Amino acid sequence: MNGLLPADAALLGFARALRAAGADASTERVHAFLSAVDVLRPGVRADVYWAGRLTLCGERDDLERYDRVFEAFFSGTGAQTRRPVAVPRAARLRLVARDAEGTARTGNTPDAPPVAALASSSEVLRHRDFAELTGAERAEVRRLLAALALRGATRRSARRRPARRGDLDPHRTVRELLRHGGEPARPRRHARTERPRRVVLLVDVSGSMAPYADALLRFAHAAVRGARTEVFTIGTRLTRVTRELSHRDPDLALAAVASAVPDWRGGTRLGELLKAFLDRWGQRGMARGAIVVVLSDGWERGDPELLAAGMRRLHRLAHRVIWANPLKARPGYAPLAAGMAAALPSVDTFVEGHSLAALEHLATVVRGVEDA
Repeated sequence: MNGLLPADAALLGFARALRAAGADASTERVHAFLSAVDVLRPGVRADVYWAGRLTLCGERDDLERYDRVFEAFFSGTGAQTRRPVAVPRAARLRLVARDAEGTARTGNTPDAPPVAALASSSEVLRHRDFAELTGAERAEVRRLLAALALRGATRRSARRRPARRGDLDPHRTVRELLRHGGEPARPRRHARTERPRRVVLLVDVSGSMAPYADALLRFAHAAVRGARTEVFTIGTRLTRVTRELSHRDPDLALAAVASAVPDWRGGTRLGELLKAFLDRWGQRGMARGAIVVVLSDGWERGDPELLAAGMRRLHRLAHRVIWANPLKARPGYAPLAAGMAAALPSVDTFVEGHSLAALEHLATVVRGVEDA
């Protein structure tokens, strides 16, 4: 974000949060969003809302995501808190006309705070380390985490659906000919459907991960809302917590996880637990062709060679292996821990996992989308 004004940086943070929630907020759409906000009233929440809604949403499903992320990102930042309403077209035209004559407001008028005031608080929190947050900041981050979504990169399914372009569908074409008594008819075509790959999250809840476990599990809770997501906790035991995290309320979901996980803040046996996962679930198909994300600092009390062997086995089964390490963002960090060093050769992508912005980036990596 070098060279950007603070206002633009704050709005870019909102666009990235929206992209992490699953919306198709491409670079072109973000540019149109910034241009629209600049033309309207950047300090007015309703104008920012409609500028983004009309430029950042590419399909009907994006509208619900947009409302959820906008409410999470801009609430409690000093702007009006009620949901914005549409501005009549005539009033909007009069506003633009006054701007053209030089008599309308500028971005610094007293009745319209600058756009940076709307999102600066949330933008700063996006980059704060989870371990350094205060109680009030944790509550704000939890609200922002609830707006995230996690979907795997798409893959071509064996099933086909009717389409305007694609391969010729002989069965439907013949039926169409018979329906017209053998008279020539338009050929029918079909194409393969695309569906998101399964995502498997392995969340480290050992003692060394205690400052990050709550945020990572809330990230996992947001991920479970999407299709084909499985979540396991790892420490001294392997626990499947997908059902517990399926509860709609994140606080109730985490309370259920706390009751189901017996090794909360215990030791770490990554190699043994990875082997247990592969033997019981992975080899049977859960990890096959999936995107597997390990959220851990890489500390290992067991044999690193066992972890290395398990990671090689996982890499052969999975479509992609991603490791998110909260310690990676610290200055001077190097993967020198025995477990991390043993696992890295079998990791496709090694990312940070210490902040909301890092988890948003992780969501785009899982979806196979480059973060602009």
